Amino acid sequence: MSKENKIGSKISRLRELRGMKQEALATALGVSQQTVSNIERSAEVEEDLLAQVSQVLGLTPDALRNFDEDAVFNIINNTFQDSSSNNNNYLCTINPVEKIIELYERLLEAEKSKVELLERLLKER
Repeated sequence: MSKENKIGSKISRLRELRGMKQEALATALGVSQQTVSNIERSAEVEEDLLAQVSQVLGLTPDALRNFDEDAVFNIINNTFQDSSSNNNNYLCTINPVEKIIELYERLLEAEKSKVELLERLLKER
């Protein structure tokens, strides 16, 4: 299995992108820093642990599973156009505020779905 497909390396990279150290993630999860290190070297992670890590990182488990750094950089590279001969001027072809709002709305919908599911499960008990 290539490194890019390992869930542990995705956890590591997303933790780094959040500016979080292993110790902070370990504290939030109630485990040792060494345990986080082991998780980040793992090809697979148990679903309940993945859910906990995702929550601490502010993501859904699916977002963590499907994270593709190359795709992110491709999107970034494809949204800028060189309009000068000296490569110093870049024009953004997207509105970052709209993208943030779009992301927020998707996260909000995911949270609403979770709440509805939990309410349904509680009613069934």
